[in-house]
Amino acid sequence: MPRVNRTVVLTLLIVSSSVFLLFQLYYYRKYVSQISQHAFLLQPGPYILSRTGHLTANDLQWQTVKKFLGLARHFGLPLFLADTAALTLLSHDALRQRDRLVREPHCSFLCTGRPVTSFALHANLWKYEPGFLLAAEQKGFELLELRGEDPRLASLDNLSGEEIPLHFLFRLHGCVIQVVFLYERSGNYLWHGALRLKSNIDRSFAPFKLLDYGRYSGSYDRPELVLTVLDGLDVRIPRNVSHFLSEHRQARFLECRYRDARNFLQLYPDDSSPEAVEFRRKVKSLLHLAARTLAQLDVPFWLSSGTCLGWFRQCSVISYSRDVDIGIFVEDFRSDIVAAFRNAGLSLKHKFGKVGDSLELSFQSDDVKLDVFFFYDDGDVVWNGGTQAKSGKKFK
Repeated sequence: MPRVNRTVVLTLLIVSSSVFLLFQLYYYRKYVSQISQHAFLLQPGPYILSRTGHLTANDLQWQTVKKFLGLARHFGLPLFLADTAALTLLSHDALRQRDRLVREPHCSFLCTGRPVTSFALHANLWKYEPGFLLAAEQKGFELLELRGEDPRLASLDNLSGEEIPLHFLFRLHGCVIQVVFLYERSGNYLWHGALRLKSNIDRSFAPFKLLDYGRYSGSYDRPELVLTVLDGLDVRIPRNVSHFLSEHRQARFLECRYRDARNFLQLYPDDSSPEAVEFRRKVKSLLHLAARTLAQLDVPFWLSSGTCLGWFRQCSVISYSRDVDIGIFVEDFRSDIVAAFRNAGLSLKHKFGKVGDSLELSFQSDDVKLDVFFFYDDGDVVWNGGTQAKSGKKFK
């Protein structure tokens, strides 16, 4: 009887075992994944799958957003879309580009390639509703609440108020919904707080570095909202998407240092005479007018010189300064800026320099002067020029 080669037998056993193992893996991937998908699809509502018939990351994100918006609608929460990636896709140029690249047309806007979708909510419309959070939990959402101090109370001494909600993060199927709370501030603008993670918070809950909001505090004009349909879902969005995105790029908010200001004013009390009080009122009114005028021209500006010092040092206006100073990068100069201020009721008092060198404009409003300094980027430094009105002597 011929002897059996042990090496051949061992090889056959290894090959057959490997084939069997591969078959088991194939069976698990094909049938178990179908069972998981079936369990997910047992939830009510229409579902659109990818061309392969399997749930993709985009499918999951769309379903998550749909479910969350349904909850918000049921509880009367007027959320609006604040996601910068999704809003950017609403521009016509980006939309044409998206049409060429998108492979899943049912989710062309809300599925941005990121596992995060950001919404915002006016905080005065939020009443802490346990029913909403309970319903979200019953739908499978996990919640991370991030709270912080109310800066509107920071100017008051020895006041220990409750923390206010700043950001809510809802997570489902690996997708995160960020809700940003926008608070009314006394300057007639909306503010959101920074997202600060305390030591006991799970840092793996969300991809925090991908969040649109929370790296720092931000401020926005109150946007006008419109209801539209995106990817088959009813969604509120800012009417002027471009303006909202422009604001977001420049939204970083610096809170006044109230404690330092109080210490300074204890040493150097502010002038409380009727003339000083009236001057400060006029300065604030002039700043509001300048802000509105430059916003219409889409020209960003900042507080400069003595006006900036007053805000930084004492959270107010230096009453003996007698003017208002703002700065603008010369790249943002527009030829119609003088006409715009004239139309706003200001008269041009001085014009020094030229666009290419040390430009400065001075406007008069009653007895308060508005000085507009233009700044020049010169390598590692930024400078602005000045001209002495009486002598014509130039400074840099």
